[in-house]
Amino acid sequence: MKKMIIGFLFVYGITFGQEPLELKLSDAVSYALEHKADAAKARLDITNADAQISEVRAKALPNLSANAGTTYNALLQENILPGEIFGAPGESIAVAFGRKWNSTANAQLSQTIFNQAVFVGLKAAKSTKEFYKLNAQLTNEEIIEKVAVAYYQVFQSKQILENLQNNLELTERTVGIVKGLYENGLAKKIDYDRSMVALNNLKSNKQQAINAVELSENALKFMIGMSISQEIRLPQQNFQPEFLPGIELEFSSRTELELLNKQIELLNFQKKSTLAEYYPSVSLVANYGWLGQGDVVPLWNGKNEGAFWSDFSAIGLNISIPIFNGGATRAKVKQNQVEIEKAEEDLQETELALQLAYENAISQLENSFISIQTQELNVELAQKVLEDTQNNYELGLATLNEMLDVERELADAKNSLTNARLDYKLAEVELLKSQGKLDTLNENNL
Repeated sequence: MKKMIIGFLFVYGITFGQEPLELKLSDAVSYALEHKADAAKARLDITNADAQISEVRAKALPNLSANAGTTYNALLQENILPGEIFGAPGESIAVAFGRKWNSTANAQLSQTIFNQAVFVGLKAAKSTKEFYKLNAQLTNEEIIEKVAVAYYQVFQSKQILENLQNNLELTERTVGIVKGLYENGLAKKIDYDRSMVALNNLKSNKQQAINAVELSENALKFMIGMSISQEIRLPQQNFQPEFLPGIELEFSSRTELELLNKQIELLNFQKKSTLAEYYPSVSLVANYGWLGQGDVVPLWNGKNEGAFWSDFSAIGLNISIPIFNGGATRAKVKQNQVEIEKAEEDLQETELALQLAYENAISQLENSFISIQTQELNVELAQKVLEDTQNNYELGLATLNEMLDVERELADAKNSLTNARLDYKLAEVELLKSQGKLDTLNENNL
């Protein structure tokens, strides 16, 4: 129901050009999982796995077929028989068997009684579906990670734009102060010109920041599969840390490991399927049909017209026993075993890499937390220094260079704080990913 409502709102906004659509992180993730091509293809793989299971199962079920045909024998084959049969001792007589027209109708039933490869294939097909389910889950996790990163980058670009706007307002006030002092003969023309240069540079930087916001929003819309023309608005957030250093965090099993384990299981099934070539196979075959012969087409003629029909039936048991194929099966088994061992090496390497990513995520989280605290203090100090410098400049105790430098330092401190908060949110995403809990972002109300 929630997805239907979200989808309706998206379509409504696109169609009627209403107010920009407010997009929470959970909404963005839900929309991406519903509309992104990678997620759709992963779901189609699961559907395709059901078809594969049905295909393998069909090999173990009865197989019924029917066929019919009519043949015109332009020249009947002659067989040489001894003349004694016809009362002509010592002679050989050529006799043509059959009739000019033959018609057949036949139905055949076959049933596999024992085929090790079929039985192994059924188990492998079911395991293949589980593999595709895990692959779909991993695909969703990758989509969630990309959406979260793109979502937070929009916040970063908007915060940088806000910082520039604040700095622009400060510089505009500075220009006003310098202009007043210049007009009253208390400042030089060069000071006024330099302040205007600083103001114009900030205006240019603001336009670049506006473009950066638009680009980041378009990247987010592409990432979730939304129309680029749809306007969006992200809700206000303070980006306060949610995970504090010192809290015990657990490393749980990851989808990547489950996927590799399932791959190893499939490779073992492949090996068993190859070994099945050593086993005999048994099948039952039964057929029943009608044969019509005559000098006229039997299909629509009967005995009165010279066409004769008779039925026939046969039941057989086929047993195939492999004896020697030049060692081909043995060679294939060795190849299967090599693939299994390679997959096991990949599993060990992946386990090590995931543990490393988990430890690095915790370290990055702690470092970003410390950086946020430091940059918040720097912003407070820079703000205080700016206020003192402005007062001193008006009293003639500070130069214009000092005031412009302080304004830049405040802007740099704010941007550093913005970057530190973004780094922290990205570290949160990495930590949730390393814990296999990225799906909680979809459940979050952000």
